[in-house]
Amino acid sequence: MVDVSAFANRLQKNYKHYAKWASRQGLDAWRVYDKDVPQFPLAVDLYGERVHLQEYDTGWEMEDEVYQQWIAAIMAAIAEVTGRDESAITLKSRRRQKGVNQYEKVGKLGDDFIVQEFGQRFIVNLDAYLDTGLFLDHRNTRKRVREEAAGKRFLNLFAYTGSFTVYAGAGGAVSSETVDMSNTYQDWSRRNFELNGLDLTRHQLVRADVFQYLEQAVDEGKQFDLIVMDPPTFSNSKKMQDILDVQRDHVWLIDYAMALLAPGGTLYFSNNLRSFVLDERLAEGYHIRDISGQSVPEDFRNRKIHQCYQLKKKAH
Repeated sequence: MVDVSAFANRLQKNYKHYAKWASRQGLDAWRVYDKDVPQFPLAVDLYGERVHLQEYDTGWEMEDEVYQQWIAAIMAAIAEVTGRDESAITLKSRRRQKGVNQYEKVGKLGDDFIVQEFGQRFIVNLDAYLDTGLFLDHRNTRKRVREEAAGKRFLNLFAYTGSFTVYAGAGGAVSSETVDMSNTYQDWSRRNFELNGLDLTRHQLVRADVFQYLEQAVDEGKQFDLIVMDPPTFSNSKKMQDILDVQRDHVWLIDYAMALLAPGGTLYFSNNLRSFVLDERLAEGYHIRDISGQSVPEDFRNRKIHQCYQLKKKAH
């Protein structure tokens, strides 16, 4: 028998603590285990009655038979602790992804279903892609956007499935533009907007390479009061003119986004590159606050899952 008791015990402890917390918060989707025990390099996320289980690549080698037993024991423990059926657990291996692969289809279609988060509703799919359609680590920032959006013109860059725009719309944003170059994600965003009752005449979907969009929007003199930019660490999509490297390109991206910011406006810039360092030159032109301490939710033991900054223009 494979001994997974250390994992099961920690999972049980976390589940007992966070299940009540999630219920009070109005969260269907939350992290119940976050690589807490080094011998079990897993992340376990609940999405309603379903479980998203991710195994992280450590470079360990296990015989196939032993590995299958280990995974079977892990899944049995998850089912027992959470009360979810084993058939409701989706397992994914997170090998180090290069570029565009992070958004590639996994191969299984799976089914779309809906989860609630702070009163908003989102379509998720645990099977079809490496990611699920809703990044749980940005929950707090989404809520912050909703609280700040009333009467604002909102811009969502590298929008993925449009969840920030859903929150902005719910918070009373008067208009928005949601920019992503993936047809799949733009369609997903549109369905999320419809699900949450957003008026699609005021909340526009823009399919574009963000670099080109920013250049054109600055040329056109567009202005927004609230902007969220959450680029991938790296992307070499065929649809883009250039390769995106967030460490190399963030100054350009931030400068262009800030050029679109109306007086008194706010930009939230985030990324999940662990080694990311914000260029010191940016502090010369902008007021910058590192808000990662508040933006990473409490169910994430990994406090470095992302870095998040609030930027405002300096008064001249």
